[in-house]
Amino acid sequence: MRGDREPAEVAARIGKGPGAYRHYETSERLPSASDLEVLLNWYGRPERVPFFRDLLEAAKRGTDWWRSMPAAPPSWFDLYLGLESAAARISGFDAQLVPGLLQCAEYTEAVYLGGVHPLTDTELATAVELRMARQVIIERSDPPQIWCVLDETALNREVGGPGVMGPQLDRLAKLTELPHVEIQILRHSAGAHAGVEGTFVILDYPTDDFEGDPGTAYVETLEGGIYYETSEAVRKYRRVFERLQVQAEKPRESAELIRKARDRYK
Repeated sequence: MRGDREPAEVAARIGKGPGAYRHYETSERLPSASDLEVLLNWYGRPERVPFFRDLLEAAKRGTDWWRSMPAAPPSWFDLYLGLESAAARISGFDAQLVPGLLQCAEYTEAVYLGGVHPLTDTELATAVELRMARQVIIERSDPPQIWCVLDETALNREVGGPGVMGPQLDRLAKLTELPHVEIQILRHSAGAHAGVEGTFVILDYPTDDFEGDPGTAYVETLEGGIYYETSEAVRKYRRVFERLQVQAEKPRESAELIRKARDRYK
């Protein structure tokens, strides 16, 4: 979004140092509404001011619940937590693991323990607590529609061993019974598929508040989160997701595959 303007030049426009501007640019910190308006006008995109102002408010509404946690989540994840809380529909493809919203606590702990970044006991407990807290949206009176295409690899990869996979598959099986949760399994026999480039999430927001908005595509990397919000970029991810829905087993057959996978751990 910066174009050919230097960070110092743009930061000066909003009366802040280059460091503060970089936090905005990398989504490590949310800008104020006034800074947002100045920046979008500076970039020659005044027509996007109403959309981003609404998006900012939605994100901020969604952040309140984790502010009271003993340790804050990574700064770059703040924006995603707010957008996830505000979403009306969450669609995603996971190539290796059960996605965070669908994990049980034991599985989450095993995922973190197997990661590349060592955590102290306190950091581990906080990370698990945060992931479990995110799942409250599934139980809301107005929950988002959640549609997950999950590679069959996730059913077979013994994250944490049999003692963890049993409870995790139990959770997946129960989630398939909820009317607002759809899980499709992408079988190994599907061969090459649309999601070969990896895991992603598409967030759609309530149409009453975000009429005409294309949504947000989110990809997480080792360095942080990447957000795509242009119509063209989000449309590409939608096409991939729609293709994956066709290539994966139907929800009913997928639920049976999950139950059969669970039977291996009895």
